[in-house]
Amino acid sequence: MTETVEIPVWIVVLALLLAGFGALDRVLVPSLRWFLRRRMERVVVRLNQRLQRPIEPFKLMRRQDRIVRLVFDPKVMQAVADQAAETGVPQNVVFEQARRYAREIVPGFSATLYFGFATWAARALSRVLYRVRIGRMDAALDAIDPKATVIFVINHRSNMDYVLVTWLVARRGALSYAVGEWARVWPLSAMIRAMGAYFIRRGRSNPLYRKVLERHVQMATADGITQALFPEGGLSLDGRIGPAKLGLLHYIIDGFDPAGRDVIFVPVGLSYDRVPEDLLLVQAGKDGTRRFRPRLLRVAWEALVIGLKRASGHLYLFGSAGVGFGPPVSLRAHLAAGRDLESLAADLMEEVGRAVPVLPVPLCAAAILEHTTEEALAERLLAQGAVMKLPPGGAAQARAEGRAVLTARGVLGADGTPLPGKHDLLAFYAAQVRQRLEAPPDGNAATRRT
Repeated sequence: MTETVEIPVWIVVLALLLAGFGALDRVLVPSLRWFLRRRMERVVVRLNQRLQRPIEPFKLMRRQDRIVRLVFDPKVMQAVADQAAETGVPQNVVFEQARRYAREIVPGFSATLYFGFATWAARALSRVLYRVRIGRMDAALDAIDPKATVIFVINHRSNMDYVLVTWLVARRGALSYAVGEWARVWPLSAMIRAMGAYFIRRGRSNPLYRKVLERHVQMATADGITQALFPEGGLSLDGRIGPAKLGLLHYIIDGFDPAGRDVIFVPVGLSYDRVPEDLLLVQAGKDGTRRFRPRLLRVAWEALVIGLKRASGHLYLFGSAGVGFGPPVSLRAHLAAGRDLESLAADLMEEVGRAVPVLPVPLCAAAILEHTTEEALAERLLAQGAVMKLPPGGAAQARAEGRAVLTARGVLGADGTPLPGKHDLLAFYAAQVRQRLEAPPDGNAATRRT
């Protein structure tokens, strides 16, 4: 009992490490989680005092609790049983598959990260790159029932859309939105999930996956989570607004309870004088494929150039960005009128198209291709009821600003004529104006949008 026993040093080190891990797991980690949870609750209380739409309790649940709630949802459990019976795979194996899907889809949410970093970074980046021209938020937005679920329906022009919209609605509440598989790269994925976004594997045909995704969307909608929806399903390759894909809209309508909280869709139109991914999108449109990835070195070089220009005092490096808002659409009223999913999607995309603002570069690009002047084209657009977000000097100043951006972009020569090989890029920017001219006139635009 009193004899000395020699123990190798590595065993002592290993024992100390195991004891340290045990203390960390049993004492320090729970204490840290409790501290962070209490701090987040205090932050949320302060935020809810100034937000028009307070952060919903569902969003504040621990991510693991939301995963459990989703996986053990009766409809998900039924889908697990159906797939097990159909494929012959043991039900516990299929259940674990559903749990993996839930872990992949369900976001986390950090109020500190979202309101402390994300909105600040979104505002800073937007103001460095663009002069942001914001349309008047329709007065009906302020009259929306506080208990209703608000879903912003947005055209998808650029990945800057996420940045711009996050900043614009920061005073109204925290957004949840779907992102594609491009964002499932660590550490970007962890940050995006902590901001309330959820990942979607587009084109996934697995019925179990679709059911887990469907129930997540329906639960978030039923619990009043404010959401941003990009119905086109991907970035526009030709500059036009495409038809809506019905997947997420179908989930929302299918899970809607007319006796519960209403769902209010708010059309939002986005426009840019310069889309950062324009060359990639135009090339993808030529190739007929959506498989496009920017080269890392190219992105780093562009970021360095932007940083140097900003440091030298240059502002609004990419010109203007514009945001327009359309009239809210009540899902309860839509269904009560006997209308269906397809008509809702068509109505929303039409309103989104009407809300897209006309900026200097799209106006100039369209004027060049239409062989007319910016002034004459602006008059036609005004007659159509288009949302005009031009400089104070009107079409004449827009001509100067727009052509300066196109010249710096290498689309126009010094004499103001298109350079060889740049017609597709010019058409990309002109497309939204041409599409607006093709739409029927909006007689109520003067009273609904500015």
